[in-house]
Amino acid sequence: MLQSSSPSIHMDPQHATSDKIKMVIVDDAVVVRGVTSRWIEAELDMHVAGTFKNVDETLKGIEALKPDIILLDIDMPGMSGLDAIPLILKLVPSSSIIMSSTLTRRNAEISMKALQLGAKDYVPKPETTSGMSTAEGYKLELFQKIRALSRKTHVNSKPVTKKAEEHESQLTTKAVSSANSAIVMRPISKAKPKIILIGSSTGGPQALQAVIPEIASLCKLYPILITQHMPATFTAILAEHLAKSSGVPVREATHNCELKIGEILVAPGGLHMVLAKQDGKTVVKLEDSPPINFCKPAVDPLFKSAVPIYGNAILSLVLTGMGSDGANGALEIANAGGTVIAQDEATSVVWGMPGATYNAKACAAVLPLNEIGKFIKKLTS
Repeated sequence: MLQSSSPSIHMDPQHATSDKIKMVIVDDAVVVRGVTSRWIEAELDMHVAGTFKNVDETLKGIEALKPDIILLDIDMPGMSGLDAIPLILKLVPSSSIIMSSTLTRRNAEISMKALQLGAKDYVPKPETTSGMSTAEGYKLELFQKIRALSRKTHVNSKPVTKKAEEHESQLTTKAVSSANSAIVMRPISKAKPKIILIGSSTGGPQALQAVIPEIASLCKLYPILITQHMPATFTAILAEHLAKSSGVPVREATHNCELKIGEILVAPGGLHMVLAKQDGKTVVKLEDSPPINFCKPAVDPLFKSAVPIYGNAILSLVLTGMGSDGANGALEIANAGGTVIAQDEATSVVWGMPGATYNAKACAAVLPLNEIGKFIKKLTS
């Protein structure tokens, strides 16, 4: 919890019908509310319709504001942000909640629970209020997630820096409806799969909780590897949650570990996970190299590294997530004769990564989340 200052409440109901994306900020620190509000209104051309210092005040005012996006702190006096999620969504069910917390194991665990309760994403914030004004990385990540979750496409967002502008270009993906597109699907591979690779980002933890329990039994037949865009503390907790829900061993990969059946490996946050041959065995290599597609871990390195080893025996899955990471690697898999499946737009929190994969003409199928597990089990039967 960041240090709190004097109480402050801001509501602007007269702008409740504004055409701009409307945001609400809930944080007990007045510095966080003030700095974040100025950032958003000046640099995103969005409207901060209200700021609140605790949950009680939020619940009293949020229904009249009808925000599109809510930035919600975890630790506040009184009711916590976690406990507030179902109450907030009952009042404004169309709002997208982004959890905000300092990066500790406790807060990472709470953020994972928040995603299960209906929050769309999370963003680690600086540990002190004094670090807010210089927290360029936090601001950039927050802006990316706000843009990705914005439902109104007419907002004219203003990049923060040249780097942010380049990042925005990378994240822009045209959402082409499969019903109106002439893109032809790739054929399913004729080879029996020898490995299953999964990539995901925004909305990924929720999607993985739906898919992994359905295909968990397949880990006795094939190695299953997951790259989810997450910080280090979060990926360890994600593995624990997936192990609990699926009933099979799920753990973070370690450097030079041999690829085995019977367990599911998750790429550790802050490291790229790739595959390599070593002494006749397939092993995992963890690389502390620069971000790829502005992500670390990134999906593309995993996908591409598997092609020389497994060729057309790769079954890959691109789930919900912002940006285009995974599309280039999926195309290499498809060109090698492997099978690529993407989550459909309707069930994706953000149809960036699966949409980019589809637009790259790499997919053999684009499916709703609730059909993916059944489809994979059918392919492997």
